[in-house]
Amino acid sequence: MGRAARSAGKWVGPAGLTRLVCLVAVLAAVGLLPWLSGRDPALTVLRARSAEQEATPEALAAIREDLGLEAGPLSLLGNWASGLLRGDLGTSWVSGTDVLPSVVSGLQVSLGLMGAAFAVAVLLACALVAPVLVRGRGSAGAFAAMLAAVPEFLLATVALLVCGVWLGRLPTAGWAGPEYLVLPAIALGVPAGGLLGRLVADALPAVLDERWVELWRGAGVSRARVSAAALRRVLPPLVPQFGMAAVGLTGGAVAVETVFAVPGIGRTALGAAKSQDLPLLQGSVLALLALGLVAGALAALARHRLLGPALRDAGLILPPARPVRTHPAIPSALAVVLLVTIGWGLLRDPFAVDTTARLLPPSWAHPLGTDGLGRDVLARLGHGAASTVGTAAAVCALSLLVSLALGFLPGVAAGAADIANALPPVIVGILVAAAAGPGTGGAALAVALISWPALSAHAAALVQEVRASTFLTAQRAIGASPLWILTRHVLPSVAAPVARHAVLRLPGIALALASLGFLGLGAQPPTPEWGLLLDESRAYVERAPWAALAPAVALALLAGLAVSGASYAEPRTGRRTRKPGRAHTVKGAASVEVATEV
Repeated sequence: MGRAARSAGKWVGPAGLTRLVCLVAVLAAVGLLPWLSGRDPALTVLRARSAEQEATPEALAAIREDLGLEAGPLSLLGNWASGLLRGDLGTSWVSGTDVLPSVVSGLQVSLGLMGAAFAVAVLLACALVAPVLVRGRGSAGAFAAMLAAVPEFLLATVALLVCGVWLGRLPTAGWAGPEYLVLPAIALGVPAGGLLGRLVADALPAVLDERWVELWRGAGVSRARVSAAALRRVLPPLVPQFGMAAVGLTGGAVAVETVFAVPGIGRTALGAAKSQDLPLLQGSVLALLALGLVAGALAALARHRLLGPALRDAGLILPPARPVRTHPAIPSALAVVLLVTIGWGLLRDPFAVDTTARLLPPSWAHPLGTDGLGRDVLARLGHGAASTVGTAAAVCALSLLVSLALGFLPGVAAGAADIANALPPVIVGILVAAAAGPGTGGAALAVALISWPALSAHAAALVQEVRASTFLTAQRAIGASPLWILTRHVLPSVAAPVARHAVLRLPGIALALASLGFLGLGAQPPTPEWGLLLDESRAYVERAPWAALAPAVALALLAGLAVSGASYAEPRTGRRTRKPGRAHTVKGAASVEVATEV
């Protein structure tokens, strides 16, 4: 009873208050969308209802009266909130049907797709982690990072063409049975599996180097049991990332749902936003936020279960950070390829149109071919690097600073993180574009608003575990000041792994920017932004795949460079030495008497 009361107190404490405030703020912003956009909602709804009907003053006035627009946004928000308390999400402005069945139907489809995609992600993550468990040492993870950098919408388009059109094996659109899950699940699950597998594989080598692993192996404990205990040891700080990945697979699947015409909640929200169907948009966003809150609560519960009594008793022993480095030739080669390609492209004109040279294959005159307007792909790739990579790096650095600051305020950050993580980039992009207009700056702001939760959750988990470690208990006992402990022990222990995590997410941030460009919410033509290049080449990817492969391969090379080069930014550390004694570790590796040499 006491533990349940404490858990309830944490839920309704600062984190709960932050969740409530952020929830109200997001729903209010969504409710103001028609007024933020500067477009007449009556005209948009009229066009959505009937594209042929003439927009006469009488017709627009009738729609305003029917929807209650004359009362203003505050009255509409109040009416929607009062209906929500009665379990009524309102009536669609476009179709005139109840919103609740549409939201429930879309959420069911998205949850099914999320489950299938998460299964693909976990299987791929296991495949990436298995070699680390077998060899007992890690790798720099460039391959996993490249998988994480594959654009979902490009993978979806390629899968649709290869498996659906060329081979005719699987359905390419709609939602009528389990076979319709396969291609969208692969498109969503591969990048997520690359990210999750990389995070786990990055943390395992230090755990496998701990003394208890050597003792267990010497005592004849099976490899499977040692591997299971090592995974349980390393998973607690990463459990929130799995929860966030699951939510991201639901709300962030808008582009994939669009490619395969899947009637999920993300595509429903996007359609409602474009038609300014306010009740349907509010209901869809509320469903996504509720899903994010539930996933956050389950992830926190799973983490506490994995940590067991060690966290409560301040008896954790943390594995030392030990980055795994590849041969210097690998990041050097990746950097040279990227720099030469970008530099070569910068010497060319990215806007020169030659309709007689449309969709030409790679040649000496056009090393990466031409696009649908005859523009040189190499030139557009090179000139788009600054806006794509530079913007992603700035957003990544800002997210890192915010996450490190919020990591020391887990009660406040947790609530805001749950709300921010539940919002798809597309929805935030729509809100920002409505207020500031579509463009690179608006897309960067939208991604920055939602890119910090994963890093903040990682930082908060590490801060909590560092503070509960036996080493810091000893430091307090000998009179070390809080500032000394913070600057010499806590912050260095947290900053390095979170910074490496941030670098790993750099390609993902670039992909989020690309997704907004793909959906028309980011950079606008003729800007040579990499996401816009992918969108422009999607229509003719079957005839001229090089136009789409160029930015996709560039993103993959950026991911490999970011991860393989990140380890060289961290100091190498050997095995941490500890005085003989007993200490709690994670349950499953607990009850082990750790006796190491000084």
